[in-house]
Amino acid sequence: MGQKKYLFALQIIRQMFEFLIPVSCTFFILFFIPGKSRKYCAIAAWISIIGAFISGLPTWMEESNIMYPVMAVLSIPFLFITIHLLFRENEAVLNLTRAAGVAFIIYAPFAFITEIGNFLISLVVLQTTIVLELFQYPVDIVLWNTFQHGFFRVEIILACTGIQAIAIMLGVAAAVPTTIKQKIQAFLLIAPVIYILNLFRNAGVIMTYTSQMFSWLPDISGSSEYGFSSFFWAHNIFAEGIALVFLIILAYSLFRLIPALGEFAASLVGTYEKEIRKIFGKDK
Repeated sequence: MGQKKYLFALQIIRQMFEFLIPVSCTFFILFFIPGKSRKYCAIAAWISIIGAFISGLPTWMEESNIMYPVMAVLSIPFLFITIHLLFRENEAVLNLTRAAGVAFIIYAPFAFITEIGNFLISLVVLQTTIVLELFQYPVDIVLWNTFQHGFFRVEIILACTGIQAIAIMLGVAAAVPTTIKQKIQAFLLIAPVIYILNLFRNAGVIMTYTSQMFSWLPDISGSSEYGFSSFFWAHNIFAEGIALVFLIILAYSLFRLIPALGEFAASLVGTYEKEIRKIFGKDK
């Protein structure tokens, strides 16, 4: 009975996630319409996206993901501060909202139109196969988006295509006004580079997991699934850690390309730092 209640609750949470994502996307788009209601659209957008983010916690916990649950917890105080600053129409936070809105507009077609999302997944599967062939690693494609080597399988989903990282970084690039030349350079710096490196990331996870390369490492995944520990280390630790380092390097390169982004980032950090100091009574 307890298991049934848990599965029912999990289903409700997942449905909430699926509901809140398009709601958030709608409000982010409405934010771009000039008028007095912009800040209220921004507030509704942030509430719904953070709500969706938090609702993903059970799934990430099941997958033994570390980074996303931590980010979800930190997003709660971020949300309250952001709402407070939006009511004051803080310029830095309005620019942050614009960045998030641009990211959503880029990501939305792939997330909400099944045919477009599946096309991208199919393309990534094909090109990941080419990368695996370069490393002379034999795999079978047992389903349209699933690789198999020996006993183990890896499914390629939308999150494995790199489109989320591309959308977020392009959104960051759009946080401040830029020239046409800067827009083109930013796109070429972000989209092709992340996409290609993500193919190698996929190939790396497939090779290390299906060959159980990390089976000698301690099993801290909490999963009883046979061989999952190697996937946990390959995907959740090494792949995500390397991706995070790379995104930091890419962000630095983007800030060099668009110097105004550095000023925006400094203003944003300073704004949130000031609000946090106020909360703890340390603001002078």
